[in-house]
Amino acid sequence: MLALTMGDPAGIGGELTLAAWHALRETGPAFLVIDDAGRLAGGAALRVVANVHEAAAVFAEALPVMQQSLAVPAIPGRPDPANGPATIASIERAVRLVQAGAASAVVTNPISKAVLYAAGFPYPGHTEFLGALTGGTPVMMLANDFLRVVPVTVHVGLQAAIRALTTEAIVVNARITAAALRTQFGIAAPRLGVAGLNPHAGEGGAMGDEEARIIAPAIAALRAEGIAVTGPHPPDTMFTAAARALYDVAICMYHDQALIPLKTLDMASGVNVTLGLPIIRTSPDHGTAFDIAGQGRANPASLIAALRLAATLAERRSS
Repeated sequence: MLALTMGDPAGIGGELTLAAWHALRETGPAFLVIDDAGRLAGGAALRVVANVHEAAAVFAEALPVMQQSLAVPAIPGRPDPANGPATIASIERAVRLVQAGAASAVVTNPISKAVLYAAGFPYPGHTEFLGALTGGTPVMMLANDFLRVVPVTVHVGLQAAIRALTTEAIVVNARITAAALRTQFGIAAPRLGVAGLNPHAGEGGAMGDEEARIIAPAIAALRAEGIAVTGPHPPDTMFTAAARALYDVAICMYHDQALIPLKTLDMASGVNVTLGLPIIRTSPDHGTAFDIAGQGRANPASLIAALRLAATLAERRSS
């Protein structure tokens, strides 16, 4: 049984949840959602449940909901920081269910960082909050059927990302990624392709020295640990079909360097996976989509993919 969070109640998370239940109710994987049953009513048969056992028993007939009441009614497309605490509590409760062994993995609906910041949320995003809740070292990986990417720096501006880029950060992220590919994704000898930071991977220092000063020492350290790693590769050519065949994951230097190629190839099936935690966590690879919330236009494909991947990863970990 998977634990799904509400996400921002003014976004598309509720309608995605209902669509995912309709798609998976007969085949699974089974999940419960920690949400306000009142805002979900009307889109499906609902059953408020007190525990995972009740949720498993009703999943084929009704969407199991663990009640998490909102402070104010949710209006699609109009986020309210007053509901920020409920969004945060939904994440915390899902994590606790997994930590207690009641649920097998956490799947998170999209949040609005700006809304949570206005509510006093002290973390840059989901990934960092989950690290604080579980005591792990979180590493964000995005995956679809064509590509896996890991950004070394994540939710910071580009100038701050360049300042934060260090040899140690690359090594830690790559090490955690390689271990997760072995233990959770079943890749016995993972191949890591490391991107450069600058155009043409620095062009021998003519366009920047970070490749020689920061990235190459990280690659050498990883190779010394027995990890199969190549690079630094020119970022403008390492995402072609031919180049992608040469590695199992791309280690990228900043957020957009990683996410632009993945979302361009196939955003609908993209899944956000948090590596380096003592629990399994996945999420759809998109945001709250306030502009289309409540209009019945949201595509549940990414959430369905996130639920399926979470179940697969949890099964591999348990075995």
